[in-house]
Amino acid sequence: MLPKFSFGKKIVYLNSVCGLFMLIKQKKELENSIRNVISNLFPNIEIPPIFLERPKIKMHGDISTNIAMQIAKSLKINPLIVANDIRNLLISNYQFNSSFEKIEVAKPGFINFQLSLTAKLLVINLIEEENFSYGYFPKIGKKILIEFVSANPTGPLHVGHARQAAIGDTICNLYKAIGWDVTKEFYFNDSGNQIYKLAKSVQARAKGIMPDSDDYPLDGYKGNYINDIAIDFMNKKTIEINNGSIVSSTGNIEDLNNIQEFSVAYMRHEQDQDLKNFGIIFDNYYMESDLYSVGYVEKTVQTIIKNGYTYELDGALWLKTTQLGTGDDKDRVMRKSQGGGYTYFVPDVAYHQNKWDRGFQYAINIQGSDHYGTVARVKAGLKALNRKIPSEYPFYILHKMVKVLQNGQELKVSKRAGNYVTMNHLINLVGHDAARYFLVQRKADTEFVFDINLALSKSDENPVYYIQYAYARICSLINKSNISNEKIKSGDIYLLSTPSEFLLLQRLSEFQQIVMQAAEDLSPHKITSWLRNCASDFHVWYNSEKILDDNESLMLARLRLAQAAKQVLFNGLSLIGVSAPEKM
Repeated sequence: MLPKFSFGKKIVYLNSVCGLFMLIKQKKELENSIRNVISNLFPNIEIPPIFLERPKIKMHGDISTNIAMQIAKSLKINPLIVANDIRNLLISNYQFNSSFEKIEVAKPGFINFQLSLTAKLLVINLIEEENFSYGYFPKIGKKILIEFVSANPTGPLHVGHARQAAIGDTICNLYKAIGWDVTKEFYFNDSGNQIYKLAKSVQARAKGIMPDSDDYPLDGYKGNYINDIAIDFMNKKTIEINNGSIVSSTGNIEDLNNIQEFSVAYMRHEQDQDLKNFGIIFDNYYMESDLYSVGYVEKTVQTIIKNGYTYELDGALWLKTTQLGTGDDKDRVMRKSQGGGYTYFVPDVAYHQNKWDRGFQYAINIQGSDHYGTVARVKAGLKALNRKIPSEYPFYILHKMVKVLQNGQELKVSKRAGNYVTMNHLINLVGHDAARYFLVQRKADTEFVFDINLALSKSDENPVYYIQYAYARICSLINKSNISNEKIKSGDIYLLSTPSEFLLLQRLSEFQQIVMQAAEDLSPHKITSWLRNCASDFHVWYNSEKILDDNESLMLARLRLAQAAKQVLFNGLSLIGVSAPEKM
C-alpha cells in the first residue's frame, strides 16, 4: 500500500513542460487561483481535480486545462462561456507578467496558457542552483521496503533476474529522488525441496556421477556450475557471504548437511558478485530459514487457525482463500498431508507480516510473471491474520521474461548454466550500461526482446550510444571552448532565441515532473524515453546552431544551455544506473 498519489491514482501534477511550474514554485499558486476564480464565479459548484497538461497542438500554447468543460455540464452553460469567464477573472486577479505571455480560450472550452520568455529561461538558473540535486525532491518522512531479485540460491542469475534487478534498482532510485527513505531487500529462499535437490546434485558430482547417469538425482540441477561447487567443496574451500559470515567445507562427501550449507553459500556469493557487477548493492538480506528458526512461520499459521480461516481435509490444512476476497479461485493447502511440511506460500505470508512488523507500512515486490499465482494467496494469508494490513499490501510488479537475440537468432543458453542465458553472460556480451538501459526501456508487464547487435552498435539507432554521445559531445564542446564554468555561468540566457533552443529548454524543464511520474507510475521506462528525447533535442540544437560562435556573448549563453543539458543528462542516467562518459 502506498499513498494515494502512487500507482496511477494521480492528483494534480503538471505534465511535460508544466514541470517548469514545479521549478518556479507556482504550480499550487496557479491551481489555487483557478480554483478560487471558479469558487467566486460559481459558489455552489463542487470543483473536480484541476489537470494541467501540454496541449496536443503547439499553437495552443504551453499549458492547457479542460476544467471549464468539466464543470459546464453541471452548470448547464456553454463551456466556451465558462472558459472565457474563468480566463477574464484570472487575468484581472492573478499576476501573469513574469510567468505568462498570454491566456486564450479554444474550442470546445480549453483554457490555454502561453509561458513567457522569462519563465522558459528560468530552468537554467534552477539547474545551476540545484546541480546534482535537480530532479530530486525534499524528504517526506516516509519509508518503503522494495524487494527484488530474491532468486533461489540454486543456480546463476538469469536474464529475467537481470531485468528485475534493473527495474527494481531504478525504482529504488526514483523513490529516493522523490523523498522516500528506501530499503532494498533480497529474500533468500534457502529452505525446502529445491535446496535439498541442490545439495544432492552437488554430492553426486563430487562422487563423480555425471548428469546423464541413471544414478544422478531425479530432477537434479545439471549445469556446469554444479561441478564447480563440487570441486571447491572437495578442495575444502571457504566462502564469505554477504552478511559477513564464513562457511567452510569439510570435504566429506557423505556430510549432506555441510554440502547443503556450502552450496547455498557458494551460490549466494556468486549471485551477490553478479549483482555488484551490475551496480546493485542491497541494504538487507533476509533468509527464509530464519523465519522457521525463530518460529515465525509456525506463529503465523497458529494465528490464522485461531482466527478461523482454516480447515482440515484429507489430513491437510487448508486456507479459506475463497472466503477472504483476494481473488483466488479455490482454497489452498497450507500444510501437506504427507510429511506435514508447509507449502511455499506460507513462509511468504510470514515474511510479509514480518515486513509489516518491522515498520514498513509501504512495500513493493518486483517478481517475474510466473509468481502471479502467489499474489492472491499471500494477500489472503495476510488478511486472515486480522492485523488490519491493507489489502493492497504489498504492491506487486510482475515483469515479463526476456528473449535475447544475437545475429537474428534467439540465444537460449550459456555454457555455465546449461539451459538459460545468465545475467553475467549478458553483461559480458554488451556491457553494464547497455544491459541496464535496455532492460528498463519497456514497461515491466510487456514482453521484451533484447537485441545484442543493437546494444553493441555505435549508431543513432542504439539509444544508449545516442544518449552517451550527446553527453560526451557537450563535454567536448566545453573543453574546446577553454572557458571556465564560472565565466560560462555569466552568460546572458536572454540571448537564447531560436526554436531549437526553446525546444531543448522545454525538455530540460520537464525533468522533475518526469521523475515524479516515473516513480508515481512505477514506470522507470519513462526515464529512458525522456533521456532519448532529450538527447535528440540536443543533437537537433547542436546541428542547427553554431555554439562556439565568434560572438562571445552568444557563445557564453549557448554554452550555458549546453552545461545545463549536460547536468540533466547526467542526473537522468544516474537514476537508471548508466554511466555518463566524457569521451567516446
